[in-house]
Amino acid sequence: MSETPTEPDLSYIASVTRVRAAAGVVLRDKAGRVLAVHPTYKDVWEIPGGMVEADESPAAACAREIREELGLSMPTGALLCVDWVPPNPPWDGGLMFVFDGGVLTPDQIATMRLRPDELDRFDFVEPERLGDVLIPRLARRVAAAVAAIGRGGVYLENGTAPSTI
Repeated sequence: MSETPTEPDLSYIASVTRVRAAAGVVLRDKAGRVLAVHPTYKDVWEIPGGMVEADESPAAACAREIREELGLSMPTGALLCVDWVPPNPPWDGGLMFVFDGGVLTPDQIATMRLRPDELDRFDFVEPERLGDVLIPRLARRVAAAVAAIGRGGVYLENGTAPSTI
């Protein structure tokens, strides 16, 4: 006996929580310092990355942002971290993905070209100094991502590992 497919409940689908998503990358130099970038449109430092676009995976968004922001074509590495960020109006809650971009060669660093309408400068920051450069939640997220390199990804909520799930 075959089952007849049912029509989806559109009112239920419309009521399901939607979240924004963004993807960033931890890129390091040979000394182990983390690449931080300064956006032109706000006065904070970040890691390369950005919002996931419609019908785009977080990994694809990360690779696209590396190309657009830094002029580098490279694959996205392993997932290091997923961070749930609670709503902060006007923003909905979100899932922030951080991938391992690996160690940049001196040639890659020399050929980086910042997209002038998005970034105006970059610097490599020692992992222990991330809190001096990045906003606290992002500093916690990136520090957790760096600690996860080679060990598997971590789950965070608002930049902190939850005590219980």
